[in-house]
Amino acid sequence: MASVLVVEDDQFVRSALIRHLTDASHTVRSVGTALEALREVAHFPFDVVILDLGLPDLDGAEALKMLRGITDVPVIIATARDDETEIVRLLNDGADDYLTKPFSVEHLSARMAAVLRRSRSVGETPASPVIRVGGLAIDPLRRRAELDGARLDLTRREFDLLAFLAGRPGVVVARKELLAEVWQQSYGDDQTIDVHLSWLRRKLGETAARPRYLHTLRGVGVKLEPPRTEFPRAEPPL
Repeated sequence: MASVLVVEDDQFVRSALIRHLTDASHTVRSVGTALEALREVAHFPFDVVILDLGLPDLDGAEALKMLRGITDVPVIIATARDDETEIVRLLNDGADDYLTKPFSVEHLSARMAAVLRRSRSVGETPASPVIRVGGLAIDPLRRRAELDGARLDLTRREFDLLAFLAGRPGVVVARKELLAEVWQQSYGDDQTIDVHLSWLRRKLGETAARPRYLHTLRGVGVKLEPPRTEFPRAEPPL
């Protein structure tokens, strides 16, 4: 059982979602505008938000960004738009999953179950030691990461990606595994991973051309390892 916020302005679709979710023993609240959704998440704890993009007061993509500014609640986008570029952008902006309309109630239930499993597993993570790789210190329990003692300002997905790779230092992780473990998706576009790696590299003070921690092996995967210590070249004897 989960607490669900449905953000949908189409009354017919909204009523159908409410009926299905209620029949599945979920607690449901619903609104028809983005501003109402922001007020709801500010006052009530939800387990998941189902967000339509075609809202009357504000585009759902902008609403998603505003939601991410005040909460980490999982968001499933419900959209009639099937443009791949826009879907990738929504995932990069903080959406946890998306469904293209029309979709079946079974499909929605499966996606919700996957998102809820992930969010609850994070919330129930027992106390764990801080992961240290070189100058990186990652605290999975507090979701805090530092580089050389300075706090890193990471999005939720950036933190998940960094923590997953740091937990396997020196191990090359295939992109398919990253999608499955970090994004909880069995399939997807490599562009999503590339964008997040690019943002993460920027915050770690490195580039793909001159990596320090994050190393991409073309056609294989990604690994995180501490930077190599460069020793000064010995002077020849006089």
